[in-house]
Amino acid sequence: MKEYELTILIRSDLESDVKKVLDKVGKVITDNKGKVVATTEQGKKRLEYKIKDETHAIFYLLTLDLPAEAVGKIDATLNITEDVIRHLVVKVDAKKKALIEEAAKVEKTEE
Repeated sequence: MKEYELTILIRSDLESDVKKVLDKVGKVITDNKGKVVATTEQGKKRLEYKIKDETHAIFYLLTLDLPAEAVGKIDATLNITEDVIRHLVVKVDAKKKALIEEAAKVEKTEE
């Protein structure tokens, strides 16, 4: 299993039903033998340009553990999910993550 980050933009009119959308996305991930490690809400933001006639979206960042073959299946499923107007799956670079964590430890010790 490898670590991935999934950024999803949810339609802004679903603000009260975000939990249902996140549950649906989580089910897609678990159905493909993945696991949601963390979920971070980044808030409702104005989009730079319209996406599917939407000017605002609710942004979420999910950290996932997935087998490599599941990424394509999840991508295809989210492409046809109407509640998610845009998404992006990226593999986490282990070396870069280790450097960031090390820098955070150094900052804490300097305080």
